Amino acid sequence: MARVPFGDDTMANERLARTLVELADTLVDDFDQVEFQHRLVDRCMELLAVSAAGLLLGDSCDRLRVMASSAENIHLLELFQLQNHEGPCLDCYLTGAPVSHPDLSLASDRWPLFAPAATESGFRTVHALPMRLRSQVIGALNLFHTDSHALAPEITQIGQALADVATIGLIQERALHQQHVLVDQLQTALDSRVLIEQAKGILAERHHIDPTNAFALLRTYARDHNQRLTKLAATVIDGSTTATELLASAPATTSGQGFSPHPQPDAKDRQ
Repeated sequence: MARVPFGDDTMANERLARTLVELADTLVDDFDQVEFQHRLVDRCMELLAVSAAGLLLGDSCDRLRVMASSAENIHLLELFQLQNHEGPCLDCYLTGAPVSHPDLSLASDRWPLFAPAATESGFRTVHALPMRLRSQVIGALNLFHTDSHALAPEITQIGQALADVATIGLIQERALHQQHVLVDQLQTALDSRVLIEQAKGILAERHHIDPTNAFALLRTYARDHNQRLTKLAATVIDGSTTATELLASAPATTSGQGFSPHPQPDAKDRQ
């Protein structure tokens, strides 16, 4: 079983407290919902000792959409369960209750398509946590681990706390702008996601880097230049911001992989 990352660990508890405050801080004029969603996933990875995380939110038609993921393989796995109408996230969203399985290699009876796909991707444990405020469910937060029986109850309890605070923050942000339906704003975030995916594709194709690193480039540049992700993505698409500019401002390494303005011979094969 994975180590519980809190308990008497003072620094870990302080990080958790800072994260809860960070997720609640949505009542600002320049609130960026896309960045907020990815920050929630990032903090789950940092605080909960999970192998992967993904966030799905309902759109204006009450259909779940993949809004943020810790890596491209999780993005694809989340899409797989939506396309096949089967999986823990869907169950969680429909019931408004947590859904979990300690060993996905034994979950084929429950999810005949999703369970084999998840284990093939290297994951053995899953916990889907509702993004819920009272009776309103706006999505689900998914936590994965590569080991079976790996997510201790303390971890999922903290994960649910993060999901709860994030949900309240999203709803408060909507109220500030006098929006009557949260899903309208989520639809805007989905439209923004289309721009970001296009910009990722441009960077990945032109510089032979994988989509995860392409997105990391966009996020790093947007933060360093105080830009919204969607605005930056639009400038990458129309050519006013070049891939070379993004690469020039990138750190030497991101997520353990180096960026180079020159094509990497074997990167294309990894797509």
